[in-house]
Amino acid sequence: MARPFPLLALAIALPALAACGSSENTRANNMSDYGDDSRRARAQQIGNQLQSSGIVLFGTDRSRQAQDAAAGPGLAVNAYLWRATLDTLSFMPLASADPFGGVIITDWYSPASTPDERFKATAYVLGRQLRSDGIRITVFRQVRRGGQWLDAAVSNATGSELEDKVLARARELRSQSAAR
Repeated sequence: MARPFPLLALAIALPALAACGSSENTRANNMSDYGDDSRRARAQQIGNQLQSSGIVLFGTDRSRQAQDAAAGPGLAVNAYLWRATLDTLSFMPLASADPFGGVIITDWYSPASTPDERFKATAYVLGRQLRSDGIRITVFRQVRRGGQWLDAAVSNATGSELEDKVLARARELRSQSAAR
């Protein structure tokens, strides 16, 4: 007589594994739906959704929210830094945004003035408080040589300059919300 447990485990595991896969073509098609003009609007829309309504899974911790109202409902990171980072990096196509982990990853962006050069950024919002050390941005650069994209050096100042712009925008957002 066959044991039902291995069959049951297989019946549960297969759909779960199938849900983990993603099609690169699907992601590329979704990204191509957004032209250059709507990148900023898309980033602002995501920021507005996360800041205003919040994404909450399995309820909320009201006492923690009361301690840090600036973080907003459902966000594990500071809402001002999160929104400022989305605004600052909105000129690049957005590949991934995780408000619970505080990670924003852009897709490759090639400036019109230098089509043989492209950039990608990864931003980490590091906490629930608006502090100068609450944001880290890493920029990657590639250049095209002989039809292939090759990694190239990026100035350390590039990430720092983007971090400074995010912090300035976050202060601006905080002052705007305090004026209301």
